[in-house]
Amino acid sequence: MPNLYMLRAGLFWCNNRPMRIGYATGYWKQGPPAGALRAIRTAERLGFDSVWTAEAYGSDAFTPLAWWGSQTTHMKLGTGIAQLSARTPAATAMAALTLDHLSGGRVILGLGASGPQVVEGWYGQPYPKPLARTREYVSIVRAILAREDVVTAPGPHYPLPYAGADASGLGKPLRSTVHPLRANLPIYLAAEGPKNVALAAEIADGWLPFLFSPRANDEFAGYLAAGFAERSSQLSPPSAFEVAVQLAVIPHPSVEAAADLVRPMIALYVGGMGAKGANFHRNVIDRLGYSDDCDRIQELYLAGRKAEAIAAVPTRLVEEIALIGPPEKIRDELAAWEESVVTTMLVQGPAFALRTIRDVLQGGSLTRAKLGALAFAYSSRRRASR
Repeated sequence: MPNLYMLRAGLFWCNNRPMRIGYATGYWKQGPPAGALRAIRTAERLGFDSVWTAEAYGSDAFTPLAWWGSQTTHMKLGTGIAQLSARTPAATAMAALTLDHLSGGRVILGLGASGPQVVEGWYGQPYPKPLARTREYVSIVRAILAREDVVTAPGPHYPLPYAGADASGLGKPLRSTVHPLRANLPIYLAAEGPKNVALAAEIADGWLPFLFSPRANDEFAGYLAAGFAERSSQLSPPSAFEVAVQLAVIPHPSVEAAADLVRPMIALYVGGMGAKGANFHRNVIDRLGYSDDCDRIQELYLAGRKAEAIAAVPTRLVEEIALIGPPEKIRDELAAWEESVVTTMLVQGPAFALRTIRDVLQGGSLTRAKLGALAFAYSSRRRASR
């Protein structure tokens, strides 16, 4: 049953598209994720729609996307996400249009503001007005990709040409020497707060939510509707807007064992990401009604008691923002996601598990999915015992 979300502008956005699957490579740890290229090749062979790379304060997003993407032929190549503070708008536009040419027009530019700990602590930059900075940043990227004229911007965050007190006075407006393959290269925004989500609907081609729960779908649909009401007619129509959510999909005979594989991630983002009192990820979970649990998780995590923080993540929370357990259970719960604003699920996992994930999410053989879940459980036990 398609969902219809009325816009204040008097239009309707109808999400009745089949759910797509993308593959997220995730953050690097000490080095490249083991088996990533094999998993990406497997995902493409299984019909996955896209592959996504990430960056925080280690590996960057564009280099592995180009390296691994060169081994694919038709998957879309997404940055999930490229941080605003890592590059000027011009540098980001250059990277995106270059890779778009080399890949034959397959790039999705996922952008996000990150948080003050990374922006100020890693990039050594201030963190003022993330909404205004994002709006200005995207506007410059779009102007570069359009290549209709030399690019100028009044600032205040990214003035072009630069005209500060220490400027040489020699800067002049420029236009990209390279003609972009696609002037309308899609731009998605990572957003968690109400105003950020509305901004994505207003100025971007897609939204990258995190820690999304179908139970909060009406709330998020309202934020999107508010943004669509302000959307320029020069952008793609709201009916083409994409919502690509990264979530854990873990077919496993045991719900609790599957939840144990997700708890560390939730504990990290609730308890260890951002500063106490300034954690955008935790705010999402708070709005779902888990404030008391979040207080406990954060208290334990910041005290260095990480194992206890992980154990304090309730299974019901995991089940809200992930699809875990026996394949038939996941199939039953999938309906809520299919009826939501989500258009693409970005999943992770080793190459051997991807067929099982696809079967569960896209109506493949349930018998084969159950066998795959048993194989995944065995593999998880072996890894845990090493």
